[in-house]
Amino acid sequence: MVLSKTASQTDVSVHSTFASRHVRNSLSRFKMPEDSIPKEAAFQIINDELMLDGNPRLNLASFVTTWMEPECNKLIMDAINKNYVDMDEYPVTTELQVHIHIYIHIQIFFQFFSQYVLLMQNRCVNMIAHLFNAPLGDSEAAVGVGTVGSSEAIMLAGLAFKRKWQNKRKAQGKPYDKPNIVTGANVQVCWEKFARYFEVELKEVKLREGYYVMDPIKAVEMVDENTICVAAILGSTLNGEFEDVKLLNDLLVEKNKETRWDTPIHVDAASGGFIAPFLYPELEWDFRLPLVKSINVSGHKYGLVYAGIGWVIWRSKEDLPEELIFHINYLGADQPTFTLNFSKGSSQVIAQYYQLIRLGHEGYKNVMENCHENVMVLKQGLEKTGRFDIVSKDDGVPLVAFSLKDNKRHDEFKISEMLRRYGWIVPAYTMPADAQHVTVLRVVIREDFSRTLAERLVLDIQKVVHELDDLPAKLNAKQEQCKNGSMKKTAIETQREITAYWKKYVTQRKTNKTQIC
Repeated sequence: MVLSKTASQTDVSVHSTFASRHVRNSLSRFKMPEDSIPKEAAFQIINDELMLDGNPRLNLASFVTTWMEPECNKLIMDAINKNYVDMDEYPVTTELQVHIHIYIHIQIFFQFFSQYVLLMQNRCVNMIAHLFNAPLGDSEAAVGVGTVGSSEAIMLAGLAFKRKWQNKRKAQGKPYDKPNIVTGANVQVCWEKFARYFEVELKEVKLREGYYVMDPIKAVEMVDENTICVAAILGSTLNGEFEDVKLLNDLLVEKNKETRWDTPIHVDAASGGFIAPFLYPELEWDFRLPLVKSINVSGHKYGLVYAGIGWVIWRSKEDLPEELIFHINYLGADQPTFTLNFSKGSSQVIAQYYQLIRLGHEGYKNVMENCHENVMVLKQGLEKTGRFDIVSKDDGVPLVAFSLKDNKRHDEFKISEMLRRYGWIVPAYTMPADAQHVTVLRVVIREDFSRTLAERLVLDIQKVVHELDDLPAKLNAKQEQCKNGSMKKTAIETQREITAYWKKYVTQRKTNKTQIC
């Protein structure tokens, strides 16, 4: 969400060349017009402005999917008017979509639902739960819910941890007003939002140069009796690295034995949840570890769906407090709900189901392997330039994070800025505490980023670096010419110089008047 702001007085109207065939008067940007306009004009006005957006496929800052097959695009458009929450009206969609596994009042629930929902398999949730090795019996359904993304999923998982911890503390007659979560300083901002919105202290393990993820040893040291969970990241936003969830689990098991606490783990697998099962199947990070009680994943990242879908899966129904689930019946049937949102479109859920059955294990593995191969092409190309240090790891989320070996003449922010001239959006940012002195550039490799694009990007980065190398010499030459008087000042430069002189003169006069003798 972008906070609203108005533009300058010279930019208060919307104009369109081609829409002028229908509308000659300009439209206010910030006030609804009094009269209607033809649909062709409305389309043209908006379309003209959208042309100024960047190309999504060249947006290498984002992890979010920017391409899907035409068949899936059609399914999305056909379902765009279906409300996700209205299960009674759209029973087939309901069967496809995620929903909390109904373990509460199940007989009453079945009584009201249609024949399709009686056969509800909660297909997406169950597929993802099995992918994450949830300990489910042959006929046991998974516990999970669909969300608009991992931010909402993390909010729900955090609320479940907080309520379960509070219930236990109340039963023991102990204070329950100071809950905390232990994370690394590399967590995504949604964890800070959860902590602030729901009044939970966020205890962050600081980073250090060369180690840009949470240190499990330091994390466990920070755990106390008020810790509702430790959050591990499977795929850091900063450099794509997987945190060592196995070591964290083993250390926490020992601490729980010593203290008689039962501090659990949540795995934020927003980026890595659809990567690790296919590229690193032997890696233990999921429900194979006993202290992992919930996992979130973004369907709109490497789940290969457009923006607007996330998932959270719980280990078992005991890990989701019953009092957090609400029941409503004003949409035609008794139905449970545990989300921060209510109404939303069903398109993304249907798209996720399409990808799961269309690609299967083989297809997802092929996509992830291809992304990893393109990472290596880009990494090797950058290394050959001799100008960059690679900050990311070969294993993890398919991305390349890199920094300049020598940033005295120009920095990573300047490279990011100049790459936009070639259409590339490559972010530059500083690392969190205590590695904030380190600046990196990051390129996220998605399914639609080809080897050809990787090679082209390396060439464009080389062009930018060479241009920047020449820039200081050009500036120095211009400054020397001005100093020697061999280069005339422009009218604007002269005007600025006169304005600066008068500002200085007026300021001095005011200062002299206010002096006390």
